[in-house]
Amino acid sequence: MGMLKYISRSVWILSLVSLFTDMASEMLYPIMPIYLKTIGFSIVLIGVLEGFAEALAGLSKSYFGKLSDNSGKRTPFVQFGYGLSAISKPMMALFIFPMWIFFARTIDRFGKGIRTGARDAILSDEATPETKGKIFGFHRAMDTLGAVLGPVIALVYLYYYPQEYKNLFYMAFLPGLLAVLVSFLLKDKRNSKPIAIKKVSFFSFLNYWKLSPSEYKKTVIGLLVFAAFNSSDIFLLLKAKQMGLNDTYVIGIYIFYNLVYAVVSLPIGILADKVGLKKMFIFGLTLFAVVYFGMTFTENKYFIILFFFLYGVYAAATEGISKAWISNISDKKDTATAIGTYSGFQSISALIASSLAGLIWYQFGASATFITTGIATVLVIIYFSFFMKDKIIKNETFR
Repeated sequence: MGMLKYISRSVWILSLVSLFTDMASEMLYPIMPIYLKTIGFSIVLIGVLEGFAEALAGLSKSYFGKLSDNSGKRTPFVQFGYGLSAISKPMMALFIFPMWIFFARTIDRFGKGIRTGARDAILSDEATPETKGKIFGFHRAMDTLGAVLGPVIALVYLYYYPQEYKNLFYMAFLPGLLAVLVSFLLKDKRNSKPIAIKKVSFFSFLNYWKLSPSEYKKTVIGLLVFAAFNSSDIFLLLKAKQMGLNDTYVIGIYIFYNLVYAVVSLPIGILADKVGLKKMFIFGLTLFAVVYFGMTFTENKYFIILFFFLYGVYAAATEGISKAWISNISDKKDTATAIGTYSGFQSISALIASSLAGLIWYQFGASATFITTGIATVLVIIYFSFFMKDKIIKNETFR
């Protein structure tokens, strides 16, 4: 495995931490809506809860990314962020008041906000512009492997103990705790010096946007337009359910999608370093459009499996790749801020996307939602293909 020589100790540690954390979160992801309904949450309240939690995580990413860049420290942000997410799991089972659940879910997402920019900056620092795709790909692969193991454990457990949702929340604390323990093996590099700077405001990412390189702005605008139409995976799962597939099949297909995503992330990262990050991202968007148009017109179970396979490849070709791409077109000292700013805007877009998708679905039916998303994606592909210079493909850094 010549590939593994690029994977440093820090990247291994971060990847394991992500694997355990994702395992904990994904054990709960497929059952979360069911659990919330059993304790009396309405579907509207579930939507509000998820949207709020995601938006908070997104906005805090840029703030903590900036704090991390300024302090010259990465590790404390990573450890504290993963710690909060671990604590939040058992909290959701302890009390069932809506406000408390809201609080626990928010703490979980807030933890994500605290750690993301710093974590991605460490990954970026451990890579050269030529190995960005590989490093981010490896991390995504390990992270997504957690998303395979988690639901599998949940399915097996619920098979033997149907409807015993509460215990799953306590069980999810264990991998979360493991993640925190592993994160204490991380060490900050000695050469990182703090930048003497006045205090950081929560909306400081708006300032970064003004100062960022024009290449960064152009890229992020394209990514955000896509994000504003890229609704939650839950809509694809709902569509599968609408076609008459039972719960086990739907959770099974979700696990299958994550498995594909995990398996192809590293090969796609290696390929992206060869052909260029932008080309790989456009390839991913093309698959996404195929899936959304395809899901509109099919009623065939086997086609659904094919589309979820393609969806896994799409995720691998865009998720880590977009961050690697951004880290290549921003100044090294601003990496966490640049990725945090993008993630901040992205989660606001995701909030818009899922609300928009829900609204179109409610008014005009599922097909309208999927066709709208497909058309918007084609427009973004055209934008990246014809209106963005290929400067980035050569993986030049703008230092």
